Formats: sequence, structure tokens, C-alpha cells
Amino acid sequence: MGFVSDFRMFIRVRWAWKLIAAMFLYGLGVGILAPMNAVYMQESIGLTKEEIVIVFASSLLLNMVLTISVGFISDRLVRRRRIPMIAAALCIVGLLFYMQADSFAYALLGMALASAPSGMIMGQMFAMARNHFSQWAPTIVEMSQLWLRATFSVGFFTGLLAGANIYLISSFRGVLWGNLFGYAALFALLLFYREVVAEPRSAKSGGGEPYSLIMLIALLLLSCADAIRGLYLPLVVNERFGDPRLASYIWSAQAVFELLFMTIAGYWAVKYGSKRIIVLGAACAFVAYFVYATVDSLPVFFVVQPIYSFFVSVLMGVAMGYVQRMFISRTGFGASLYVFITQTASLIGFILPLTIEGITPTIFYIPAALVLVSLSLIAVSLRSERGKLSINSQA
Repeated sequence: MGFVSDFRMFIRVRWAWKLIAAMFLYGLGVGILAPMNAVYMQESIGLTKEEIVIVFASSLLLNMVLTISVGFISDRLVRRRRIPMIAAALCIVGLLFYMQADSFAYALLGMALASAPSGMIMGQMFAMARNHFSQWAPTIVEMSQLWLRATFSVGFFTGLLAGANIYLISSFRGVLWGNLFGYAALFALLLFYREVVAEPRSAKSGGGEPYSLIMLIALLLLSCADAIRGLYLPLVVNERFGDPRLASYIWSAQAVFELLFMTIAGYWAVKYGSKRIIVLGAACAFVAYFVYATVDSLPVFFVVQPIYSFFVSVLMGVAMGYVQRMFISRTGFGASLYVFITQTASLIGFILPLTIEGITPTIFYIPAALVLVSLSLIAVSLRSERGKLSINSQA
């Protein structure tokens, strides 16, 4: 079955439009705030680099605890829909508090309330989606996961552009309200979504992947690299070029390619294997980090974004499906584990650059090194895989 017929099936699956719309609107809200949040803490609240890191790291620790805890219990629940709904409601309350923050303590508390529950959203949304498409379109389960993640990216891209313009009209307060709108829209759509409660059967949802601790560590390192870029690129761009809006524009130049690249990467992963496509994406990331660290040209920053976009498409799409297939019979845990890996990576990524004084482009040598270590681990895994195939062929 070709791409056109697969995609037509994807958008026509019963009740799927609510999942698609929820992902888009959630991405819209996150994209409005994401590249400006650190700058907001720095310029509007007056936090130092170290305080910003503490706020992000503390919120993330709570997020990680909630995500993995819910992942363990969610497969025992008949319905998962209430989990992201409760999380969205808590995030709304937290954002209302965060808007009033005027000190480090209030920013810490507000950010924790606004972001800690969000880890319960993405993982359970993808677990719900896997069940949904396994029931109604079992031949496109893996591609449906990629396209839903790409839908989030399209919403995120739209939010980036919207956030930059909202900032011009109503400064950071409007940006925060835009983020709140994303959670409110997600809550409203899930309220009327008809959830599929049956667990997917592995025969329908595609073959599983053997458990590999080496690959999980490799993906953790790649996610660490991306987390460093996510937090520090806006700060470095603002420091270099003196305009917080530029980070949104640069980020949007990446996100606009993700729908195309996730589709391409998904089909390539089926044809050539997920690990090989992850290697290709990691190589693209290394190129981008090297440019961030060594080039002082705004146009070059924009030019390199499509290259980085392919890496993000692989990391957020192919790698996500790879981890989920390791736990094919436990959709809630598998989806939450991937989110937990990205959260752990973010925590490490926030802290590592503290070894470098100030906000400087040399920070990006750290993610470049992480990519190289990750590639080494994947090479070990591929060599082990070839060895097993050789033994089986001789048996």
C-alpha cells in the first residue's frame, strides 16, 4: 500500500480526527511558549542562568516521577482518557499561578505546577492512539504514530510563529495565555473523544523489537543532546543577535519540515531498519551542533535547520516507535518509557552546560560529543545484531 492510500486511511479512521486535532492544538500551545520560556524567566522575572536551570530541572524531576508512575499503572486501567484530561487541567492551574511569578520561589512553584503533569499527556495519548488504530486500521499503526507526532510538530510550528507575533502585541503575558489555550483545547477535545479500550494485538500492530539496554542508552544520549539545544539555543541566539523572537523563527524553520521528514524516515525505517535511520539522523544532528558552536551568522543558522529537522523527525518519530515496539504488549508503559527517556535526557541536558561559564556557543560542543558517543553505542548494537544473524544463518 502506498503513501497516498495510507495517509487517506489515516485521516479517515473513525474518531481519529479528534486525536489529530488534539495533537495539533496541544502542539500549538507548547510551541507558543517553548522557545521563549527561558528568556521570560531571564528578562521578566530576573532569574540567573543557574536559577533557570534549577526551575527547569525541578519541574522535570516531578514530571519524570509522574510519567513513569502513570506508565506502570496505566495498562491496568480500562480507560486512559482521564489521565491526560486531569494533567491538562492541572497545567492550566499551574500556568495561572506562573503568570503571577515575580521571584525565584514563585517561578519554581508555578513552573512545577504548570509543567510537571504534562508528562502524563504525550505518553498516554500515544498509547490511546496505538489502541485506536490497532482496532480500526491495523495495517498503518506505526505510520499513524509518526503522523500523529508530526501533527504535534505542525501545531508546534504554528505555535512558534504565533508566539513571536503574540509577543509583539502583548509581550510574554500573551505568550503564556497562548500556552494555556493549548491545554484547554486538548481537555475539550478529549472530553468528547470515544476511546478504544482493547489492547492492540502484536500481530496487527507490527512485530516487536528485542529489548536492548544499549539502544535505550544511545537514545538517551541523543535526547540529551536535543534537550541542550532546546534550552540553550534560544538563550544563545538572544545573546548573539539581541532579539528573543529570532529563536521562534529559527525553530519554525526546523519544524516546518518535520511532517515530510517523519513520513520519509518512517518508510525508510521499515525498509532499512530503525537503527540505520537513527544513525543517519544523529549524523545530521552533529552537523547542526558544530554549526551552532562555530558559526556566527544568522542566515547559516536558518540554513542548517532543515538538516536538524531530519534528526528531530527521527528522534521523535522512528525512535519513539522503536521503544514502543520493545514493549508491544504494554502500550501504556512503552509510550511512557519513551517520554521518561526524553525527560531524563532533558534533566541531564539542563545540567551539563553548567560546566561552561556564561551563555556561549561553546555549549554546543557538549551535544556534539554526546552524539558521537551515541553513534558508537549504536555501532556496537548493529555489530551484535549482525553477529546473531550470522549465527542463525549457519545453524
